[in-house]
Amino acid sequence: MLRTERLALPLWSAQDVAALRAGRRHPDWHPDFPRRDDQDAAVLWVEGDGWGPRSIVRGRTVLGSIGCFGPPEPHAGDAVLETEVGYGLVDEAHGYGFASEALAGLTAAVDALGASGALPGGVRLRAAVRPENAASLKVLARCGFTGLRGSDEDGHLVMLRPVPPAAAVRDAGAS
Repeated sequence: MLRTERLALPLWSAQDVAALRAGRRHPDWHPDFPRRDDQDAAVLWVEGDGWGPRSIVRGRTVLGSIGCFGPPEPHAGDAVLETEVGYGLVDEAHGYGFASEALAGLTAAVDALGASGALPGGVRLRAAVRPENAASLKVLARCGFTGLRGSDEDGHLVMLRPVPPAAAVRDAGAS
């Protein structure tokens, strides 16, 4: 399980996904969880996929979700391994830095895989965000998503986090 200073980021279990899909509530879920995006992520869930959805947990309460939309694949333009990341929190959890902390934790784990040699060359991450979502754009910038690929078919900005230099990846994996 991934952990940050204040958060736990466990992968979703089959029981979590079954509850999400059936509309059953867990006692540890925030009253506003799941959000529509969380329910959509349940459709993408695959048993045993370490790149899939994770809960964002503060204390014992699930505040949202984060994860990748599948394992990295070579990008058609340059063959660099790449995957898309998504995240979201219930409204009450906004403004406390939880999204930045969760995304930083996930990116550190991806970087550690690159540093370990499990993913030679590392992984470039991308995220799609509505242009008017200033808070999410700030989260992405804090977490190193500095490139702009353009927009997707829904009008979302496609932000990129480049593969970190090898030395930075080694240092991140050592901490």
